[in-house]
Amino acid sequence: MSHSPTKGTAVVQRSLISADHCGCDPYTNSHTAERALNAAIANARISESFEEYLEIFNEFYADDIEVSSEAHEEPVRGKATVCSLLFDFLAPLHAMAEVGGLLISIRGSAIGGDAADETHSEWTLDLVGVTGRTCTLSWRALRKWNGSRVVFEHHYDQQQNGEPLTLGDLSFKEVKVAARFQRPS
Repeated sequence: MSHSPTKGTAVVQRSLISADHCGCDPYTNSHTAERALNAAIANARISESFEEYLEIFNEFYADDIEVSSEAHEEPVRGKATVCSLLFDFLAPLHAMAEVGGLLISIRGSAIGGDAADETHSEWTLDLVGVTGRTCTLSWRALRKWNGSRVVFEHHYDQQQNGEPLTLGDLSFKEVKVAARFQRPS
């Protein structure tokens, strides 16, 4: 996969790790796919592009995906609907990282389990503003697999450490200067 270069950025070449069937038993297959998915998520760079995460989602998730969370009563169903929600989350993060100087890192690790088609992992998302203030979000994810595709994902044990970041924690100086020189509408 490649990204079109924008001013001041280099072309990034990466490929997704295949989640195709390996001919293994169901336990090995789902846990191998889980490791590949987690590695792809952790290695993607939101400051360069949010599209890479959407490609990962398309590669690893089934068309009839169902996503639920402790924070929401109703699950979200269908790849297009979940993808739209994912876009609504990723696009602002990308903009804050690219333009506002927000540093973003995500880490995930597998949690042991016994089920052949079920995996668990824990995630940490660190957001660091230009002021040095940090907000850390953590959660766990339960995924159910059908072969090499996630058919169900549930987020639980969600926690936040630190206050939410504000506009004061970002640096939009270049944007404000450019806005002054725009033609009035």
